[in-house]
Amino acid sequence: MSHTLGIRQAQKQKTRQAFLDAALALLEEQSLSSLGLREVTRAVGVAPTAFYRHFRSIPDLGVALVDEALGSLHPMVRETVSTTGDSEERISRAVELIAHYVAAHPSHVRFIARERHGGVQPVREAIGGQLARFALEVKAELAKDPEAAGWSDDDVLMLARLYVDQMLISASLFLEALEGSAEERDRVTRLATRQLRLITIGRDHWLD
Repeated sequence: MSHTLGIRQAQKQKTRQAFLDAALALLEEQSLSSLGLREVTRAVGVAPTAFYRHFRSIPDLGVALVDEALGSLHPMVRETVSTTGDSEERISRAVELIAHYVAAHPSHVRFIARERHGGVQPVREAIGGQLARFALEVKAELAKDPEAAGWSDDDVLMLARLYVDQMLISASLFLEALEGSAEERDRVTRLATRQLRLITIGRDHWLD
């Protein structure tokens, strides 16, 4: 019996993932607010009623895509901004993480960039929640820096949000350069590095 349940659970997970993959592919050409349930089920090759075994609605599917796109990044971001190494090493790790993630998951990055300010409220809120969580995680690491001595919690959180927002901007720049030349990608790498460095310089002189 348990073996049969295991097979059914695996098949259910496989079908759920097929919905996510199909929706992500369809969202290459449109926003989530214009995506139809029948359009997704047609792409998966199942009846529309099968959709509701996995998601309550298209916005619910969109929230799942947000979790898929950003959820796995939390440990990597925490490691990237850890206190190991100096600020230049931290910036280098951050830019490398962004570049590699965009290259590996361009559709997810494009989805987040489009829907962050899109017309589907639950998805906007899910993205906002993930970014807020990133900011808190970055804040926890920044607060360990000797440079954070004398800073208020609000100011450290403000700095963390600046870093998170800039990383998101850098991801969009890498996405635009993805189909370009190696020289274009190098230009984006240099720009992303300089922009993060500028925030760090501001941090170093904030209490002045």
